[in-house]
Amino acid sequence: MPVIRGLDHVVHVVRDLEAAGELYDLLGFTVGSRNRHPWGTDNRIVQMPGFFIELLEIAQPEAIVPHGETSFSFGAFNRDFLAEVGQGLSMLVLEGHDPAADKLEFDTAGYGGLDLFDFSRKGKRPDGSDVEVAFSLAFAREAASPQAGFFTCLQRRPENFWAPDLQRHMNGTTGVAGVVLTAQDPAAHTDFLSVFVGTDLRRAVDGWHIAHTPRGDVDLMSPALFSQRFGVAAPEGPGLRLAALRFAVEDIAKLRRRVSSSRMGAEEIEGLVVVSPKAALGATLAFEPAA
Repeated sequence: MPVIRGLDHVVHVVRDLEAAGELYDLLGFTVGSRNRHPWGTDNRIVQMPGFFIELLEIAQPEAIVPHGETSFSFGAFNRDFLAEVGQGLSMLVLEGHDPAADKLEFDTAGYGGLDLFDFSRKGKRPDGSDVEVAFSLAFAREAASPQAGFFTCLQRRPENFWAPDLQRHMNGTTGVAGVVLTAQDPAAHTDFLSVFVGTDLRRAVDGWHIAHTPRGDVDLMSPALFSQRFGVAAPEGPGLRLAALRFAVEDIAKLRRRVSSSRMGAEEIEGLVVVSPKAALGATLAFEPAA
């Protein structure tokens, strides 16, 4: 029986990692220090309980390896996304429980065919001490959606990665509420996303499908419904695009004051505070009261 996979993290690829860190800091998030991957990318992490945002920069383009016939290159995908699309949300990652089982499920459904990938890197605790973190990834792909990356991630050293001090945010964010994907024809992608998430997407209204997971919702919307709900244009491109992140906050008034003090353009729409892609380096960031 398929396991419903909760949200693990998203990749927000940017041209300037320090500028991205400053943006999230202005919004009231606690941002981790710079880390280096061995394949040419650097990141900084914004943690919430069980979920994180990976701010990513192409730091050493000469170190990026190309895609292989059955190997997926994380660095090449994000380099190409940045060149072809620009800054924004490039990849959706769900929690992995058994990478081999995830791969088999994706392969059997016709959405896999890619090798498992295990790696480790150095990280830093909030006190500055060095630790090793390690991950196992299983990739899924939908041919119709070349500008969205999908994989599951199993933490091999979770005690070295998660840090409660990094999960306390001045803006009152307590966790992830969900992610929003868009597509011109949402119904054409529900089969892929159902396999990836591990549960069926339910139709809310025409052009809007929802999957509930153990950690946050996965919403799939038409561009028109997305614009109506969030007040900004949906990202353009073929197939699926990762369009928005939804955050749960304990005090929406406190969040509103924080965003206002940052002098960052934000709109209030039906209980949401929405920071637009123009202000947030290509990402739509939506804040809502915690349930």
